Amino acid sequence: MRIAVIGASGRLGRFACELFDKEPTFDVVARLGRGDDLRAALSLAAPDVALDFTHAGLGFAHATLMLALGIRPLIGTSGVSLEDNSRLDETARELGLGGLVVPNFSLGMCLLQRAANEAARLYAKCEIVEMHHDRKKDAPSGTALDTAERMRASRGQNESPGDIPIHSVRLPGLYAHQVVMFGAAGESYTLRHDMHGPEGFSAGLRAGVRYAARAEGVGRGIALAFEALDAG
Repeated sequence: MRIAVIGASGRLGRFACELFDKEPTFDVVARLGRGDDLRAALSLAAPDVALDFTHAGLGFAHATLMLALGIRPLIGTSGVSLEDNSRLDETARELGLGGLVVPNFSLGMCLLQRAANEAARLYAKCEIVEMHHDRKKDAPSGTALDTAERMRASRGQNESPGDIPIHSVRLPGLYAHQVVMFGAAGESYTLRHDMHGPEGFSAGLRAGVRYAARAEGVGRGIALAFEALDAG
């Protein structure tokens, strides 16, 4: 499978290149960074799937370009809203393509969100604390926002920022951590996930690329890729 990595000089982009370079079933045909002509480079490399690990807020525009070029997007940068995701899904289906938007590639985070969705239906009060290294620029994190969105959906609620407070911590010595706390009279329930390095994204990156390569439409969340592996 031919893969392009956009944001190849960043932390996750470098790790993805190293990971897929070791995999005989994948071929990294383009490693793109700041200053590269994205349209020209992608047209020349002609990848099957392009992974985007650029700055927050660029994912929608990059995915739109990929689809226009007949390339399937795997978007790992934050800032792609639910509305953006829906527009990408519609465009992809019109073109007979697919892809995936992934706020977090970790298996552990996928499982935490599954448990949080169930708890959110039963506990009225909950808050999220997300903690990252001091080099992370966006706050709250895309993962925390995605967790809150999923919890609201499990309650049958529309998006209403503030009903699930999110607290952001940026300190040296941290990598990526999230705590979801639920409280009720006489008890509390806490879910926690800790990442200590990019190696924790390996399974999700592999599954995400394989899913994007055959998806119909642009879905959201790495759970879709893991579920497809289980079914396949």
